[in-house]
Amino acid sequence: MTRGKKIRDKGKIKLSRYFKKIKVGDIVSIVPELGVRAAFPKRLKGRSGRVIDERGSFKMVEIKDGKLVKKFLIHPVHLKVIQNGNK
Repeated sequence: MTRGKKIRDKGKIKLSRYFKKIKVGDIVSIVPELGVRAAFPKRLKGRSGRVIDERGSFKMVEIKDGKLVKKFLIHPVHLKVIQNGNK
């Protein structure tokens, strides 16, 4: 479980990080931004999945949890692009 931000990371988050462009089909990793409230379970930290849809500014991410495939709505500030889906 994360305790908090490191001293150099504290303060306002960058606007470019808050409004980052993530396309449908991209493979992303979930990296919680501790300065913004997250509405997804903590156990998803470090998991990766594929962006399958957009709902406003939020992205719907499909993640495999064992044999089940689950879908979560996550704000892009908590997502890190691993691979572009247009390859």
